[in-house]
Amino acid sequence: MHPLFHPLFIDYCAYFNGNNDYFECHEVLEEYWKEIAPKEKLHPLVGYVQLATGMYHWRRANVTGAARIMEKAIVNFELNHNSEFFKYIDVGQLLLLMKNQLQKMQENEPFANIALPITDRQLQELVDERIKSIPLMDSHFIFNKHMLRDRTEILEAREFKKRSRQ
Repeated sequence: MHPLFHPLFIDYCAYFNGNNDYFECHEVLEEYWKEIAPKEKLHPLVGYVQLATGMYHWRRANVTGAARIMEKAIVNFELNHNSEFFKYIDVGQLLLLMKNQLQKMQENEPFANIALPITDRQLQELVDERIKSIPLMDSHFIFNKHMLRDRTEILEAREFKKRSRQ
C-alpha cells in the first residue's frame, strides 16, 4: 500500500478538504507520523501537520503563530518535494497555495480555506467517501476544538507516563 493510502492520511485529507477541521488534521497525522517516523522532525508528515496547525492558528486570529508555523511547513515541503508523500499531491500547487496563505497572513487579511490538490483519482475517491462519514460539527466547536474537546484520555496518558518515570 502506498503511504498516502494509509487510513490516517485519508482522514487528514478528509478533515482538511471536507470540514476544515485543522485540529483533527493535526491529531490524525501526528499519530501516523509517530507510527512510521517518530522523532524525524523534517519528515513530510511533519510538514502536513504544520500546514494544518498554521491554518488552525490563522483561523483563530493568531496571525504571528500561524505565519511562523506556515513558514516551517513551506521549508519542509521544499526540502521534501521529491518524497513519496507528494506522489498524489501536487506539491508545486500546494506550495503556491501555502505561500499565498502566508502572504495573506503577513498582510493581516482575513482567514481563507484552501484545499489539498489531490492528483490521484483513487485517493480523491477515498477522501470523498471519508468526507461523507465525518459527523457534522458546529463551527464554534471546530474553531475552539483545542479547548472544548474531552481531554481525559490525554491527561491520563500524561499521568501514566509521569508515574512510570518515577
